[in-house]
Amino acid sequence: MPQAPTLEELYDQHASALFGFLLNLLRNESDARDVLQDVFTKIAQRPQLLSNVSEVRGFLLRLSHNSAIDVIRRQSTRNRNYDQLAQESVDLFVEGANPDEQVFQQKLAGAMVELPPDQRAVVHLKLWEHQTFDSIAETLGISPNTAASRYRYALDKLRERLRPIYEEIK
Repeated sequence: MPQAPTLEELYDQHASALFGFLLNLLRNESDARDVLQDVFTKIAQRPQLLSNVSEVRGFLLRLSHNSAIDVIRRQSTRNRNYDQLAQESVDLFVEGANPDEQVFQQKLAGAMVELPPDQRAVVHLKLWEHQTFDSIAETLGISPNTAASRYRYALDKLRERLRPIYEEIK
C-alpha cells in the first residue's frame, strides 16, 4: 500500500494549479489565496478527507471550487445588502436651527447616497470618523493612494452636485 503524501507534498504538487483555477474563478488574487489557504487548512485538520480519494487533484479542485462558490455567494449577498442599505437616506446631521443649514444638510445627505459605495465609505471615514488615508486603507483593505483617489473623486462629485445649493443659500 502506497504511503499517503504529506501536506507539504500535496501543496508542492497541487497549489500552483489550484491557485490558477481559483484566480480564474474569483478574479481576485487575495480571495484566491484565502481560499487556497482554507483548502489546505481543511486537509491539515482532517487528513481523513483524502483517505478514499483516488484522484487527489480532482478532489482538491472540487474542494477549491466549492469554497470559491461560497466566497462568491457571501460577496454577492454582502454587496446586495450593502447596495440596498446605501440607497436608504439616513440623517447624518443633528437638525440645526437655521433653515438654510437644514436644507444644505438634506441635500448633502442626498448627494452622499448618489456616490458609489466605495467612495461613500472613504468620505464617511475621512469626514465623520476623522481617519487618515493610511487608516482608511487599512480599514477597507485598499492602498492609501486608492483611498485618497476615491476621496478626491467623491469630493469632486459632491462639489458639482452641491454647488447650486451653496450658491443659492450663500
